[in-house]
Amino acid sequence: MLASIAEIGQQQPIVVVRDGDRFVVVDGYKRLRALDRLGHDTVRAIEWVIGEADALLLERLLRAADADSAVEQGWLLRELTVRFGLGHDELARRFDRTKSWVSRRIGLVAELPESVQAHVRAGAIGSHAAMRYLVPLARANSDDCARLTDAIAPLRPTSRQVASLYALYVGGNVGTRELVLRDPELALRARAAAGDEGKPLPVEQLLEDLRIVGAVARRACRRFDAGAADGADPVDRDLVQQTCGEAHGEVERLKRRCDKEMNDDRRSDPDGDPAPA
Repeated sequence: MLASIAEIGQQQPIVVVRDGDRFVVVDGYKRLRALDRLGHDTVRAIEWVIGEADALLLERLLRAADADSAVEQGWLLRELTVRFGLGHDELARRFDRTKSWVSRRIGLVAELPESVQAHVRAGAIGSHAAMRYLVPLARANSDDCARLTDAIAPLRPTSRQVASLYALYVGGNVGTRELVLRDPELALRARAAAGDEGKPLPVEQLLEDLRIVGAVARRACRRFDAGAADGADPVDRDLVQQTCGEAHGEVERLKRRCDKEMNDDRRSDPDGDPAPA
């Protein structure tokens, strides 16, 4: 870009919005830096007569095909949350996504230690693995999350390997956790030697079941939103209400059991440190 602008000049205008007496760049930071390095004192720009938050959303939607990484999406979502006060519900609606999609990406940049984010940006750790396994670990123990990531980054692990290490850490005692943090490669080899490689751990199966419960509940809500129950005869409406009550009861029972197990999990740690939920 620098060579192109030096040879033929700026071809595409940058996009700006007005903020009081100044202009805020929405799109074109690379062109702006190139022009500055070349000593240009003017820049061609197009002004969008909308607010800055709306401009950021519009610019993102216009280049949706560019497939931003999850980290880049997280930066934008956090900016819209912190600077402009947009809630997760509003962002999910604006991006036509779920609240979970918004939360995972914001968590990727807001809850992960900076050293972990650096490994994700460098491509040593996949964004998917970071969102699903490292963010929950960071919430439970930020220091251990950073240690684990520093240890596995040189290995450039697959999502499956990160999932295995996370499951070993969550389900293990103090000694197992220390092995995972100190020598993750050895921990993976030990699991493979035990014949467990490729076979999900019980905690992985539990996590998948819980995700399925949430996904099915969201799908049922979307069916209500689409009018699936509208116009149903009284018998069907009674059946829907009865079945919904049964489902609610099972979810409540699951929640109570989850709370009990996670609170009681302290007993499995001989040093008295609670295992991460």
